[in-house]
Amino acid sequence: MTPLVFLPATEIVQLVKRGQCSARDLVAAHLDRIAEMNPSLNAFVQIRADDALAEAAAQDDAAARGVDRGPLGGLPISVKSAIDVAGLRCETGSPSQAGTIAARDAVAVARLRAAGAIMVGTTNVAELLMAYESDNPLYGRTNNPLDLTRTSGGSSGGESAAIAAGCSAGGVGSDGGGSIRVPAHFCGICGLKPTPGVIPSTGHRPRCLGPFSLIGVVGPMARTVGDLALLFDAMAGPDWNDPLAAPIDREAAPIDREMRLGYFEHDGTTPVTSQTAAAVTAAARAAAAAGYHVEPFRPAVLERARALWNIFFVKAGAALLNDVLHGAETSLPIIREAVSSGVSLPLSPRELLDAWLERDAIRAALLDEMERYRVLLCPVASIPAFRHGEREWDVNGKRVRYVDAMSYTVWWNILGNPVAVVPVGKSEEGLPIGVQIVGRPYEERTVLAIAEAIERECRRSHVVSKS
Repeated sequence: MTPLVFLPATEIVQLVKRGQCSARDLVAAHLDRIAEMNPSLNAFVQIRADDALAEAAAQDDAAARGVDRGPLGGLPISVKSAIDVAGLRCETGSPSQAGTIAARDAVAVARLRAAGAIMVGTTNVAELLMAYESDNPLYGRTNNPLDLTRTSGGSSGGESAAIAAGCSAGGVGSDGGGSIRVPAHFCGICGLKPTPGVIPSTGHRPRCLGPFSLIGVVGPMARTVGDLALLFDAMAGPDWNDPLAAPIDREAAPIDREMRLGYFEHDGTTPVTSQTAAAVTAAARAAAAAGYHVEPFRPAVLERARALWNIFFVKAGAALLNDVLHGAETSLPIIREAVSSGVSLPLSPRELLDAWLERDAIRAALLDEMERYRVLLCPVASIPAFRHGEREWDVNGKRVRYVDAMSYTVWWNILGNPVAVVPVGKSEEGLPIGVQIVGRPYEERTVLAIAEAIERECRRSHVVSKS
């Protein structure tokens, strides 16, 4: 029997709704799990034990009087500590932001609370969100619950570790270059990077403005695709303080079995492990078994998109961080490793303007290609979760460096596509391997439907192979 803290969020809210479990008992179970696991994981920055229990008890009392709990009634969630939660520290793991307290909830957090979710704590991040592992001078290193010698990813690594370990039933991360998807892949959970503006970024630090509004998003993380959809429904919708806010269709689109999907096992530049390639092939087979038309296909714009992300994220990020770090920003892992790989600083205004114009042109070229292939399947990264401190790997006889290994995610930030990650395979060491399901802008529900079909078919084939 699955322990309460590892049940899908969709099942948990039904247990509470039917009165089979109180919100207070549910929150208490997750707080007990945090007390058990967090000393070894270091996933949490702050834990709201007393407040969460009081909110759960108040919700139970109100429900006894006939007050509707909401669609997420009693659900224990966690939030990345780069996203505002009223009264809690939001320091992005940086001494330059130490002592920063959020005055109000971020819009996405407020919506989850309004839907009945109960926030049990905030989770650890990479310093200033500039690394693919979560380690910072304020709170230290987060470990992967599947192997404590390895990273849980970054920058939403505390969030992925907490969810994978059963410390929360789901939560909120953010993603400007894989920061939801890489941690989900490393820890064997699911994550959704939405189209910019679909889930408000209002209340994220740093603010998603200017060029960062194109690449940075807030999104759900959970253990199943169905749980992602549950959280997405509560979080999505325009907030006009988000510069890319746009109305969304609240109705689920009908499933189109005639839809054509494309897949590629590698990008032709950066190799992936054989198990990673096999996971993409398995996801393609699963989509075909679910009734979709699936063909090999690789977009033509990927390498240029990656170069543009280096301008928007690395170079623009370094320019802004220089205002508070005064040169120390070059020691942050993504910036340091990008510079050592040939990315030059500083960024000139003309370079940013030219990059912005080219970004819009190649985005249009990709969307032309996606008229035929509405959804794409591809790796999340070259490798599974790496050991703490590693910066390069031998993959199929070729040296793969830090930023290159994670480059499979950054295309979709610069191009604005919604992307879900679902675990599909295992590495030689038994570590999880996720696959990206990439859709056209504003087609999150299509992405989630196909991700859920792949998840279901992979689970079914696993059960058959074990029987």
